[in-house]
Amino acid sequence: MLDLPAYMIIIALIALLLFNMFRILKEYERGVIFFLGRFYKVKGPGLIILIPGVQKMERVDLRTIVLDVPTQDVISRDNVSVKVSAVIYFRVMDAQKAVIQVENRVEATSQLAQTTLRSVLGRHELDDMLAERDKLNADIQEILDKSTEAWGIKVANVEIKHVDLEQSMIRAIAAQAEAERSRRAKIIHAEGEQQASERLAEAAKMLSSQPSALTLRYLQTLTEVARDQNSTIIFPLPMDVIRPFMEIAKKVGEGKDHTG
Repeated sequence: MLDLPAYMIIIALIALLLFNMFRILKEYERGVIFFLGRFYKVKGPGLIILIPGVQKMERVDLRTIVLDVPTQDVISRDNVSVKVSAVIYFRVMDAQKAVIQVENRVEATSQLAQTTLRSVLGRHELDDMLAERDKLNADIQEILDKSTEAWGIKVANVEIKHVDLEQSMIRAIAAQAEAERSRRAKIIHAEGEQQASERLAEAAKMLSSQPSALTLRYLQTLTEVARDQNSTIIFPLPMDVIRPFMEIAKKVGEGKDHTG
């Protein structure tokens, strides 16, 4: 007969055996099973039964991971020094590769993202970093996705968060923007003057070809002047009215010259 301590030891061993034999994986988890050190299969989710001492399991989380890329010193193609930070979103697509092909998938992805960020941004000018972030994000994401495919990782998105400039460069950009706004204002003003002169030329041409239209315009002007509360109103005479008198005066003057 076994004494009580021996029974307790046996019960403890059985409990330990059962504890090591059963695993429960959540919906977003997968288990990479190794049999005597060799890859066996990927299981999960749900209840997983292992042979203690013979089989081992590595848990892999399939949810999307948000990784902040530390601020990187980047020199642009036009020799401007900037500090750039970014964030990447990735997830494990192949649990077997994520365990076997890379030791620390998060750290490896972070280091690769830092070097790729410096490499891609260094091929572009400062204006591209400030104005074409969507294109740069897509380029970085494509390069990272191809590089991490061997690790069973899918890079879903890359976002450049901040592009920090030195104060002297900020002042230079502000001056450049001010000069650009002044140039555009002058162009718009010149275009407005040109359009106004074209409209005035068309109006003058139309009035000169239609005397009645000139008379109507004259009467309209008189009406507008009469509306004002002025103490004195001067009514100019139209040329059609004074032209006959001018011609008569001219003929009289010519007759005097001949008689003289």
